Amino acid sequence: MVTRKPVTDAPIKRKSAAQMALEKLGLRTPFDLALHVPMRYEDETRVHWLAQAPVGEPVQIEGVVTHCDVSFRPRRQLVVQLRGDTPEAATAGSGENAVCTLRFFSFYPNHQKALAVGNRVRVRGELRGGFFGLEMVHPTIKSIDAALSTALTPVYHSTAGLPQAYLRKAVVSGCQRADLSETLPESALADLVPLGIPPQWTLAAALQFLHHPAPDVSLQALEDRAHPAWSRLKAEELLAQQLSQMQARLERDAMRAPALTDHVWADWLRAALPFSLTGAQQRVAEEITADLARPVPMHRLLQGDVGSGKTVVAALAACNAMSAGWQCALMAPTEILAQQHFVKLVQWLEPLLAQHGKCVAWLTGSQKKRERADMLARVASGEAALVVGTHALIQETVHFQKLGLVVIDEQHRFGVAQRLSLRRKLMQMTDGQPLSPHLLMMTATPIPRTLAMSYYADLDVSTIDELPPGRTPIVTRVVPAERRGELVTRIREQTQAGRQVYWVCPLIEESEALDLRHATQAHEELCAALADIAEVGLMHGRLPAAQKQAVMDAFIAGDIRVLVSTTVIEVGVDVPNASLMVIEHAERFGLSQLHQLRGRVGRGSVASACVLLYESPLGDVAKARLRAMAQTNDGFALSRIDLELRGPGEFLGARQSGAALLRFADLAQDDALLAWARGCAAQMLATQPVAAARHLQRWMGGKVEFLKA
Repeated sequence: MVTRKPVTDAPIKRKSAAQMALEKLGLRTPFDLALHVPMRYEDETRVHWLAQAPVGEPVQIEGVVTHCDVSFRPRRQLVVQLRGDTPEAATAGSGENAVCTLRFFSFYPNHQKALAVGNRVRVRGELRGGFFGLEMVHPTIKSIDAALSTALTPVYHSTAGLPQAYLRKAVVSGCQRADLSETLPESALADLVPLGIPPQWTLAAALQFLHHPAPDVSLQALEDRAHPAWSRLKAEELLAQQLSQMQARLERDAMRAPALTDHVWADWLRAALPFSLTGAQQRVAEEITADLARPVPMHRLLQGDVGSGKTVVAALAACNAMSAGWQCALMAPTEILAQQHFVKLVQWLEPLLAQHGKCVAWLTGSQKKRERADMLARVASGEAALVVGTHALIQETVHFQKLGLVVIDEQHRFGVAQRLSLRRKLMQMTDGQPLSPHLLMMTATPIPRTLAMSYYADLDVSTIDELPPGRTPIVTRVVPAERRGELVTRIREQTQAGRQVYWVCPLIEESEALDLRHATQAHEELCAALADIAEVGLMHGRLPAAQKQAVMDAFIAGDIRVLVSTTVIEVGVDVPNASLMVIEHAERFGLSQLHQLRGRVGRGSVASACVLLYESPLGDVAKARLRAMAQTNDGFALSRIDLELRGPGEFLGARQSGAALLRFADLAQDDALLAWARGCAAQMLATQPVAAARHLQRWMGGKVEFLKA
């Protein structure tokens, strides 16, 4: 029997190439098109007389074609001679200044037809002073019958298959169809006036102006995004971001969590520690303890510079959970960092846990099947009061008996999908009620104030701004790669004095794409140079987990004196005897990463140094990074510089985090607008929730969940 497809009268609508190109740019709704503001403008409102046109700038000129021919020297091109022979040009001057050569290296028959000898044409492009006089390369051609524009012509970011003419029409249509009605309350609009945004600059007026600015506007103000129209757009965007963050906080506050009020185990740990907490550690521990005692989920970010002692604060928080009969999970982005946490926590807590028949479990993706099954059983039964591991903690096979607290170290290094998965997994039913565990996120990358106000507005932030006593300042030197030989001599001196050394490279093996010294080559060279006095180890991410651990154990024990490594040792590694850090191709590393690597030394009482080896020539950004590293050890100062150099997207690791980036506002410059947005968002959520929802839907659409991840 033959089955025939049902017949339908509805035609199948296929998207055009231009429509697909629009979607490729993320332009799917009328509001998307309205927000697709120009990247620059062209002035087509007037025609320059050729003899008076400024050289080196884009100009529009008019003239008669006196020559048009295809030349093959030095390459195939269409060469056109244009004479600006108007009476005005003749009065201003004649000769070579009134003649311009037009060159087209890619052309079609219609170009030759439009530029036939004797035709009068209008062209626009950058006027250059060439070897044979004035010239333009690939100018745009217009008929002299076309009316001059009354506004600056917008030039939009585009993609293949999307001509500017089509995009301009699409944007105009989007602005006409988009809902640009006011969502801001009158009081918020009044508060914008002192910030340079008068009432006439509504969202609709601002967008209309940015798409079609008057010819007499200051181009500098437009390019610097300092015009009131730009400021109104920034204010709207910042308000949407603040609304999304505050809405996430309100939703979290409506959830329930276990109230952890038993401090007996935390008091035991404080008394058992071989050191005293700093004032900053004590302060943030009290903030976390107060959060844990509330029946709503804690959502706190613990930030502190490299070596400030965040782990012990997390251990105290874990004790509060375990003392109350709940489990705690600590998740780290790498096995090396997770292993460091595991060793330290076992050292501190094992005597206490053993007294109560509990243990610390270890879960990673590289575990043997039998060991993993044993750990999973201990987690499910509740015998494992504390579970330490990598993202393996959020796999479907992991079942907690009673999870009360989750600690995420270096949280920005987890992808958005992992964080969303963790959020779903954390919800559990306890005594018939849905409960969410408390969440403590830690970072050794200090967050600048403006970044905390915007991207972390839904979090409570605790800061450890004091280093433990006894830490020695690290001297940082910026050294050209030609002096590598001197470093080998310095390493010999350090190892003979009983000290240890890190040598960090950006690559594992040789790359044809990047001319960088790789870790395997550096390891071979150092082995040869130090064979008589020191063992040289090699560490990188491709090593099997057991081999990586063996190398780290040997380095911690002092059997390996020099460790050549990639950035897998960036965080968490704690070897007090290491006194020298060498970073090859330091110009290739980000400022935060350099600071993290530098923090691997200076952990003991011996003077330590960090050497930043660089290859010339250096770009301006690389120079600024290395200069900042040499001038300060303050992670908070470096974070501000890093934000200015990289912007919030790279600072947050946005490609990994999925954070919705600001398209228009600049956190380094728009702090006043950010403060306004915070106040306005709080007011709207409290008094005008419908308008707040409209504003949030308009700007965020379905992307709000990523801000909550």
